[in-house]
Amino acid sequence: MAAQALSLPAAQKGIKIMPIAAFPKMRALAWDGDLLYASRGYSVLCARMNTSEIKWANAGHYRPEWWRELSSQHALSFRLTRDGFHALAITAEGNLVAAVPGAIVTLRRGETEFRVTHRLERGTRPLHIASAPDGRVFWGEYFDNSHRDEVHIYASSDGGLKWNVAYTLSVGSIRHVHNIIYDRWENCLWILTGDYGRECRILRASSDFSQVEEVLSGNQQARAVAAVIVRDGVFFASDTPLEQNYIYFVDRSGRVRRLTAIPSSSIYACRNSNGIFFSTMVEPSRLNRSRMVTVFGSSNGDNWDRLAEWSKDQWPMKFFQYGNAFLPDGHNGTDLVAVSTIGVNNADLRTSIWRTLVV
Repeated sequence: MAAQALSLPAAQKGIKIMPIAAFPKMRALAWDGDLLYASRGYSVLCARMNTSEIKWANAGHYRPEWWRELSSQHALSFRLTRDGFHALAITAEGNLVAAVPGAIVTLRRGETEFRVTHRLERGTRPLHIASAPDGRVFWGEYFDNSHRDEVHIYASSDGGLKWNVAYTLSVGSIRHVHNIIYDRWENCLWILTGDYGRECRILRASSDFSQVEEVLSGNQQARAVAAVIVRDGVFFASDTPLEQNYIYFVDRSGRVRRLTAIPSSSIYACRNSNGIFFSTMVEPSRLNRSRMVTVFGSSNGDNWDRLAEWSKDQWPMKFFQYGNAFLPDGHNGTDLVAVSTIGVNNADLRTSIWRTLVV
């Protein structure tokens, strides 16, 4: 079923990568066809990727507090203060909606400066932002929520300029929202939440939230952040320090298939014209002891290859972040993959561009 979703011949089994470029102090954020958006500090750049020479152009800039302008200039202070852009979505109108520390910011098409459109009252940033073809944009609250207060999902119907609470998850039902992903095949939203027991939920909601149904819940294997939606269902990976982690596929009827074990939690995934990719982070626990950041890829959903790995660097994770490999959101129409690494040896705060080959 997964192979049909990717429309790949059964004989195509594996994926290999060929590095073609690397860019220091840069984080890839989102694809829009062959256009890749990335950030460097508090500036967003963009470049066409299907060309012989990658040329970055300025897309827009955000003016943070004065001290963040300073801290973002140096790698360790950048990591310590969680500086920069953390998520980005492109709206149907061509606006850019992004998450920076403490705020949702929007760059209107034709302008050059991101402006604050929502100050976060709880938490510092959502993990992901989703956009729909009708112009609506969505994000869910991600904060510690030790008292298990209600959690809001926000929506904008004007390209990220004004925000309203579109749906509220009740007191005690979840800890926080991990991800919201738009499903173009069913014109719906997939909502991933955590962190314990029945708080771990994968929900499917109509785009106006008039219908919200539970697809999976109740255990650590339903605790997910990273997911890729295809015609026949959803690929997702577990994000738990308490159990072995896996990549799964859930079809449209709710049937779940375990695909492959991965060495640690995964919170980023993406798709290109050749396959599907998940990354893992270094979040050591009693069961997940790996000190390697890894990227896995599959051309057909059944056979998974470990494509790359990096060792965690010497800096303490409590202060300077987990080792991780960020994979950008959005629609990627190329055979390329952009991977941004942090907290790893020889590739800290670097974006690598790979060409993928199906073999």
